[in-house]
Amino acid sequence: MTTYNELAGFRVNYVSTDPTLNSGNEGQVWYNSTSGTLKSLVQLKAWSAGSNMTTARYGLGSAGTQTAGLGFGGYTTTRVANTEEYSGYTWSTGGNLGTANYNLAGSGTQTAGLQFGGNSGPGANLTRVGTEEYDGSAWTAGGNMGTGRNSNAGAGTQTAGLTIGGEGPGGGLLSSSEEYDGSAWTAGGSIPTATQMGSGAGIQTASLFVGGRTAPTTIPGNSFEYDGSTWTAGGTLNTARRNASSFLGGLQTNALFAGGTTGSNTAATEEYDGSAWTPSVNMATARSALGQAGTRSAGLAFGGTTGSVSALTEEFNSTIFSPATGAWASGGNLSTARTALAGAGTQTAGLAFGGTTPIANTAATEKYNGTSWTTSGNMATARRALAGAGTQTAGLGFGGYATANSSATEEYDGSTWGPGGSLSTARRTLGGCGTQTAGLAFGGTSPVTAATEEYDGTSWGPGGNLNTARKGITGAGTQTAGLAFGGNSPGGTFAATESYNGSTWTSVNSLNTARQYLAGMGTQTAALGAGGYTAASPGITAITELFDGTSWTSAPPLGSSNYNAGGAGTQTVGLAFGGGPGPTARNATEEWSGPQTTATASTLTTS
Repeated sequence: MTTYNELAGFRVNYVSTDPTLNSGNEGQVWYNSTSGTLKSLVQLKAWSAGSNMTTARYGLGSAGTQTAGLGFGGYTTTRVANTEEYSGYTWSTGGNLGTANYNLAGSGTQTAGLQFGGNSGPGANLTRVGTEEYDGSAWTAGGNMGTGRNSNAGAGTQTAGLTIGGEGPGGGLLSSSEEYDGSAWTAGGSIPTATQMGSGAGIQTASLFVGGRTAPTTIPGNSFEYDGSTWTAGGTLNTARRNASSFLGGLQTNALFAGGTTGSNTAATEEYDGSAWTPSVNMATARSALGQAGTRSAGLAFGGTTGSVSALTEEFNSTIFSPATGAWASGGNLSTARTALAGAGTQTAGLAFGGTTPIANTAATEKYNGTSWTTSGNMATARRALAGAGTQTAGLGFGGYATANSSATEEYDGSTWGPGGSLSTARRTLGGCGTQTAGLAFGGTSPVTAATEEYDGTSWGPGGNLNTARKGITGAGTQTAGLAFGGNSPGGTFAATESYNGSTWTSVNSLNTARQYLAGMGTQTAALGAGGYTAASPGITAITELFDGTSWTSAPPLGSSNYNAGGAGTQTVGLAFGGGPGPTARNATEEWSGPQTTATASTLTTS
């Protein structure tokens, strides 16, 4: 029998602890004597779903990276000028192109993008010489190309761009390329075969051109490499195709190519190492005329046509590490649909209480076991827009609105509610955090206030005021290490975040998206805020953000846009429940898992 030593040229390492898991260990096998397991570290490759674009489209331009992508122009039922920016989790609106356009090329980054060529119509075979430059908010005119073209490919940066091939004036195919220096285009080298609907990657002096069509029914699968002056043949695709995208991202020696059409749409994905193309994991959805961005190990595909116009986004990851993004999944429904409720506890021992149904305020209380909700003892006072703190067996509910703003506090023992000390300031839409014996109440409306109160298990006493008075505010953490974020006042909707040390609030970095009535959970240094209501149309959002004690970062959104939901749990194991759009109350529950940040080795066998 052939041994591992004979196959690999070395023996399996015998260790008491796993080695540091990084790319240097990829493909290695070792025996862990402590756990009695044979392990290996292998590369994981997969496409996963991202958030849909706001505007479905095909024939769009693209640029950027997986966590800072850019999509612009394209065709819906007409040419569009819309620009969208991808955060790694969600799309947001950017500045419109000066000219609505499709079958255009792009390159650069989200904050320094370049768009050139395309078809601005009317008519089917018109070509455009125009160039536009993007600064992260607005497009401005750049220098015109020497030759108008559409269905051209792009590569490079905003100040060192490259356009390749395409369809020229009159419908003829082009072999020419042009180079951009940030203000003007000059002639570059010609590809060996005139081609349209190809794709580009790399930089101006080390670029890659792949795929495309050389005649109406001829799709050769060629790729060509550019050194800044001359094009030479590269590896041939395993799946010859056209109309994948104008811009791939990646490098000349390290690129990712996905989608396109062979005559019918394909989901085929291939990776390039500078000499040969290797089949990889297919996209979930076959499509062509899509946008692409990113790198070989962190790619992005969006929009396109599946036979109908698509808004789908997919992310490609090739890594030895477990995904670090986290995700929301559906949980068991509440028995009583409601909005403006309060929450406490954890994902597997959650507590929901109060709120309002479509008919009236409710005192209903429910407990979650990680799978389903069961009813428990009602609160003494039915109310909405209250705050909560504590655990499933030691909960605290305070403030809210019954028939007027309430100062009432109630304490929960796991089955029944009993009276606690009253707030000094009756208020609703306040924030809360902490425990049953060390609670914290802040903000709210009585009218809108910055007042903070601290609870000792018997009575409330004054704490330090918020720096920004607001209602619709959300909290996380403890009485001596609290966090307040979001909210609104007559001055507008806030992104402001403040941390509390037991006496004073300090402003820290704001939410990326200003909003009010979020579901909140976690601690002062590891918080999560989900959903809420923004000032921008349509208002209700599914946005999720994570706080690390210093700044907020985007995370995968809720399954459905939601605000005024209850929250419980931690940044890595959270719970959002109830809430609703407008006056509608919902009973849905979503469970958050993640982020995971450690590499894990695969166990091959156990002895």
